[in-house]
Amino acid sequence: MMPLSMAKTGETVTIRKITGKDEIRQHLAEPGFVIDGAVTVVNEVAGNLILQVKDSRVALDRQLANRILI
Repeated sequence: MMPLSMAKTGETVTIRKITGKDEIRQHLAEPGFVIDGAVTVVNEVAGNLILQVKDSRVALDRQLANRILI
């Protein structure tokens, strides 16, 4: 497993684990970051990621992206 922040632009990956406190996991689950969910990296800007999750685009900073393992 590796953090989501290491995925390349255009790559579609599957979430294997989400680390952190319950509040952080709940915060990430609301837009669709759930285990076995598919995420596509749309763009990376200064370490921050723009991701396609289900039918939405979501921006995550590097700190949160490091909590999502693929």
